[in-house]
Amino acid sequence: MLRLTDFIIDCPDTMKLAAFYSEVTGRPIKEGSSEDWAGIQFGEIELAFIRVDDYRAPQWPDSEHPKQFHLDFEVDEIESEQRRVLDLGATLRQDFIGPNGYGWQVYTDPIGHPFCLCRNKGVIWTDQGPTWPKRD
Repeated sequence: MLRLTDFIIDCPDTMKLAAFYSEVTGRPIKEGSSEDWAGIQFGEIELAFIRVDDYRAPQWPDSEHPKQFHLDFEVDEIESEQRRVLDLGATLRQDFIGPNGYGWQVYTDPIGHPFCLCRNKGVIWTDQGPTWPKRD
């Protein structure tokens, strides 16, 4: 049986990037984290950060230095979360929020990894694409 235990992100400064994602998610950095390995626990899965000396940041959406991965965070309200992550050091790259208030926004963390804030609760995904709920 396979079980996902860790999602590991390369970075030049583990504690700095772990602190960013700790603030974004509201979850603490694990005890025992260090300059070589830091983690944030999400149930059985750890979001981990490993120090890489010759780290090269992705340049999304540049395909020469591709993103390699991205994280999606579901939020109830985009506007308040957007202000919060920008204040923490994120950079807004693209906005895909529709007129009904649903969709996603693409950000990069302080060292260039992309992540998204998504407002998709209640969306029904079909082969023809998403069906968005009516806005209250």
